[in-house]
Amino acid sequence: MHTHAYYMTMALHEARKAEEQGEVPVGAVAVMGDTVLARAHNNVIAMKDPSAHAEILALREAGHKLDNYRLKGIRLYVTIEPCTMCAGAMIQARIGQLIFGAYDVKAGAITLFDMFNDGRLNHRVEVVPGILDQKASALLKEFFEKKRKQSRPHR
Repeated sequence: MHTHAYYMTMALHEARKAEEQGEVPVGAVAVMGDTVLARAHNNVIAMKDPSAHAEILALREAGHKLDNYRLKGIRLYVTIEPCTMCAGAMIQARIGQLIFGAYDVKAGAITLFDMFNDGRLNHRVEVVPGILDQKASALLKEFFEKKRKQSRPHR
């Protein structure tokens, strides 16, 4: 069985694809056992779809491959802590484990709401944070620094 870092490296590769397309660099990889079921990256701009986050796209592809919307036993690797929309989808899909890189202190479903451990919800997801977090954080930081520089007026 491969390590968490192995699959997170794949997710980071997906995030770089998003960045190349002008999307926020977030990548996701859905794995069952040692089988990669899906790889995805943010695609909201190109698809003109606010739900086209890497996590949602990876869950959709995994569901199609398994021919089921219940994704029990799936491990989802994501470069950044998921937002509440993506966390909700993971709970509805009944994934087994979320492994993520960087925390998202502004919009993270764990940091802000601890959604995966909320006893009022019908499913719990095991969470493994901080895998290759420095690489994931650096990728996002560099992306937004470039965006800010591009939006500044030239003198």
